[in-house]
Amino acid sequence: MDVLSEALASMRTGAPNSVRTDGRVPWALRLPPTAGAGFHVVLHGTCWFYPSDSSTRPIALGPGDVVFVRDGAGHILADHPDTTPEIPRPEQYTQRPPVGALQIGGDGPATSLLCGNYHLDGQRPHPLLRQLPEVIHLPARHGRHPELNAAIQLLGAELDNPRIGSHGIVPALIDSLLLYILRAWIEEQPQSEAVGWAAALRDPAVAPALEAMHGDPAAPWTVQSLADHAGLSRAAFARKFNARVGEPPLAYLTRWRLTTAARLLRDDELAIEKVAARAGYSSEFAFGKAFKREYGLAPGQYRRQARAAA
Repeated sequence: MDVLSEALASMRTGAPNSVRTDGRVPWALRLPPTAGAGFHVVLHGTCWFYPSDSSTRPIALGPGDVVFVRDGAGHILADHPDTTPEIPRPEQYTQRPPVGALQIGGDGPATSLLCGNYHLDGQRPHPLLRQLPEVIHLPARHGRHPELNAAIQLLGAELDNPRIGSHGIVPALIDSLLLYILRAWIEEQPQSEAVGWAAALRDPAVAPALEAMHGDPAAPWTVQSLADHAGLSRAAFARKFNARVGEPPLAYLTRWRLTTAARLLRDDELAIEKVAARAGYSSEFAFGKAFKREYGLAPGQYRRQARAAA
């Protein structure tokens, strides 16, 4: 079971939004906060990225660079930090499938970016997301993250020259980009210095236990049976799991079972009794009590609200 893919899928609440942004010097774009996580990919040219509140130094971006904004905080993209930013106006935007187009600035050198955001459940994010830095910058480097670089090159080619099939290819690539970005960041963390989930997903003892829980959340897992998957004693496994993940094994299991149930309630037509069984609860009553304690709503109410919002 791919824990990273499952964790992200549990938070996704809709398809990503994206727009190609073409800026000509002088240009600067102020982007307001958005729900979910933001991303920018530099297709051509160079620019600067910095938060709206100027809490950190501007980051210089070049071709192939990626910026990921964990909580969708407001920020600025500009040809230079000294350029006065503007909020995009409706007349600057045109619908140009497979993604929209935004054109700003003057008549100087051009920079082209793919900008967008992923709709993620910010109220109950997976702990993996909470442990990410607020801003991730992945510079393009020869020989590093070849799959991410290949996806960016494919996106650039499809957006520069849309052809038959582009309307299906581009959304699929953008959808996959989130996994490529997070995998690249996790793999960039030195094994000896990695902490939290960056370490847990590569830990030879913790990772198999996480994969077991994600693969079959309804199984009657105990700390001992999970320790057997990890190849450690019960006490050693519990200590290591808690240190890496930030909570005890059975606490994480309960969280994952209810996260699985919430996704089934949003996306499936299963009866609540069957949702309870798939989440590892022997009775609908016990499931309903646990679910309401975690989400503040009974399962049926949660399903109705989620579908109404969708």
